[in-house]
Amino acid sequence: MTAHVRKLLFATNNAHKLAEVQAVLGPDFELTTPRDCGVTEEIPETCDTLEGNAAQKAHYLHDRIGMDCFADDTGLEVAALGGAPGVHSARYATEGHDFAANNRLLLRNLEGVADRRARFRTVIALLLNGQEYRFEGIVEGHIIDHEIGHEGFGYDPLFIPDGFDKTFAQMTAAEKNAVSHRGRAVRKLADFLLKTASLL
Repeated sequence: MTAHVRKLLFATNNAHKLAEVQAVLGPDFELTTPRDCGVTEEIPETCDTLEGNAAQKAHYLHDRIGMDCFADDTGLEVAALGGAPGVHSARYATEGHDFAANNRLLLRNLEGVADRRARFRTVIALLLNGQEYRFEGIVEGHIIDHEIGHEGFGYDPLFIPDGFDKTFAQMTAAEKNAVSHRGRAVRKLADFLLKTASLL
């Protein structure tokens, strides 16, 4: 028996991210965005960890709107850079989420570096009936020395996950969601929501 569609507020106005997460969650869930709820200002993310930022964004929206909601924060952690850009991944080069500038800076910082190991890590904070739950997804891989591919966003053209010979930006959305950090975290979220349907 198919459960009723559950509406959840997702703390993003990023269309790429929204589509990725909706695809993983499937038809049992309907995502709404801050903009849909009249929140147009930048949601604060001023913590120094992915976990802190995810929780901060979720609590901010819950305080404003009152809906059950979840937020994620994602970082690219490069071994040779001591885990950078990490929590600063979206604003690595500028304050304006400039993907191209971020990629250029990353390549510049890795010039001549042999160890290209990196991982993407996503942390999701869910607020459900006043309780906070967290879910993590990690994918290991490495950074190549030039961009390849036109799909996805962010650092996707530079990142090849372990076990593959193409970047995230060369994968279809379905291929990427099957192995990505965000896909793994969202599947944990979806499993939890399905098991706790009575809470909704």
